[in-house]
Amino acid sequence: MKIPVIRQLFQNTTPAQLETTLEVLEAFCEFRGVSEHEIDVAGEMITNICGALEVHQMVSEGAAEKDALNAFGQKVMGSIDR
Repeated sequence: MKIPVIRQLFQNTTPAQLETTLEVLEAFCEFRGVSEHEIDVAGEMITNICGALEVHQMVSEGAAEKDALNAFGQKVMGSIDR
C-alpha cells in the first residue's frame, strides 16, 4: 500500500475505471502461467486500487480527501498491527 499511489489513482480515475482495472487484475492472477512475482506485483496494485475505491467512497460521503486518505492508511496499519 502506497498512499501517494492511492492519491494519484483517486485524483485521476473514476470508480468505474478502478472497478474495471480491478476485475482485469484479479482475472490475471488466476492464469496458470503467472509467476509468484507477478502475483505479488498485481496484489500490490490491487491493494492500491481498493484503497482508491475506498477513498472515493469516503469522499462521496462527505470526507475531505486528506482525511479519507489518512483514515484508509490508519485502517490498513491497524489491521497489520493485530
